[in-house]
Amino acid sequence: MIKGVTYKYNISTLDCISGDSELKMNDISKVKIRTTKLLMTDSYRENRTTGSINLVYDAIDETLAAGIIV
Repeated sequence: MIKGVTYKYNISTLDCISGDSELKMNDISKVKIRTTKLLMTDSYRENRTTGSINLVYDAIDETLAAGIIV
């Protein structure tokens, strides 16, 4: 579950936009997530496999988002 949007990136200027919590398709943002189970992760810099995630909507088994752990 996405708990909150910290900021979004303006891909034209690479500026951070805070205060806009609505995410649209292909937006790049930093978010906080909440899980129902403990996740064993590393930062993406340390390990590309355990530092990346996919968020899947289980009702329709579709990928909603992909991300990296910072």
